[in-house]
Amino acid sequence: MRGRLHALWHTVVGAVGLIMGLLPHVLHHIGLLAGTALVAGSGGTALFGALGLLASIPMLVRLYRRFGSWVAPALGLLVFAAMFSLSAFVIGPAISGTGADVTPGPVPTVEHTGEHTGGH
Repeated sequence: MRGRLHALWHTVVGAVGLIMGLLPHVLHHIGLLAGTALVAGSGGTALFGALGLLASIPMLVRLYRRFGSWVAPALGLLVFAAMFSLSAFVIGPAISGTGADVTPGPVPTVEHTGEHTGGH
């Protein structure tokens, strides 16, 4: 029973860590923080990257103590960098609609405007 409770606790802590890691960046793109000068663009990406790295230090220390090597923390940093990059450069632009191939808003066409003026 104790082993299951221990595993459940680690699952809950991992899920909370995942949500807390994603929440600031998602809010940066679609939430209350979107468009503010402090967290917009590359400055915001760098700010949240630094905050994420700072927040991961306790996990990296635990990985070092558990495995007794710098390999596990280095892999942890590699995974953090990969996931943050995916979020910052792929998911974020897709959510906020700032991708290079995204047209901002509808583009009226000659046929569309002609329908509303009664000319058929």
